[in-house]
Amino acid sequence: MAGTHPADPITDAFESHRDRLRAVAYRMLGSHADAEDVVQEAWLRLSRQDTDTIDNLGGWLTTVVGRISLDVLRSGRTRPEVSYDDQLPEFTVTLDDAPAPEDLAALGDSVGLALLTVLDSLRPDERLAFVLHDVFAVPFAEIGTILGKSADATKMTASRARRKMRAAQQPTSAGRQQREVAQAFLTAARDGRFEQLMQVLHPEVKFTVHTPNGTFVTLGASEVATRARVAGSAARGHAAIVNGRPGVISWNEDGTPLSLLVFTVADGHITEITAVVDPAKLALMDLPDAV
Repeated sequence: MAGTHPADPITDAFESHRDRLRAVAYRMLGSHADAEDVVQEAWLRLSRQDTDTIDNLGGWLTTVVGRISLDVLRSGRTRPEVSYDDQLPEFTVTLDDAPAPEDLAALGDSVGLALLTVLDSLRPDERLAFVLHDVFAVPFAEIGTILGKSADATKMTASRARRKMRAAQQPTSAGRQQREVAQAFLTAARDGRFEQLMQVLHPEVKFTVHTPNGTFVTLGASEVATRARVAGSAARGHAAIVNGRPGVISWNEDGTPLSLLVFTVADGHITEITAVVDPAKLALMDLPDAV
């Protein structure tokens, strides 16, 4: 029968909030797939709800997504069907042409995985309070209904999270040092200088390479230095910031991504390197265009 189904206005209203809800869940959980699951669960709960009892649909949905995300964090569900070594991390990649905003207050909706890495150090209630209030401007009273706390107690939780976040942020000088160490590795790898490679690699460095034939892990400075020529082509790529860490991206002549390298640097030494040279995986990433 022609005509509009009664549920259509609610469906349209939900769709108008979907992007924001997905962003809330993603910043809570750090996984696009888990965020989609949470948003879908929120839709199912809305479909079972008498919408006449909802005064503010956006606020109601944000509360539901926050509560579901909190349950996921507390239960430790992290898609166990995928082992850690086989799972390619989700990368946020920007070209290293200008410094990223350092001030947490300026993050807004642009917050990415660099922040998610630090958020992992927070307790679930701290993470929820920080994300909802500082990133999405949800009032403390509404966050308190999710946590089962008063507005004042929730404000204290967010303040504690904020202090932890600021303490975990690395100063800009450390970021520059990390990039210098990564560049030293790339230069030594390109020139085949084994001794210089050994100087910048941590003795227990882990090198993970994602290839079309699978994921391969090499452990130890000597082994990694020996295989460092895999970085040869990437050494001529463009410096990038990947999840807040130094990296290098290179492209094929046709502009498609060729490789992505990511470095973890601590105390002046590289402790971990991730290389992605699998065209299929690179194609799925939201990578910058060739320069």
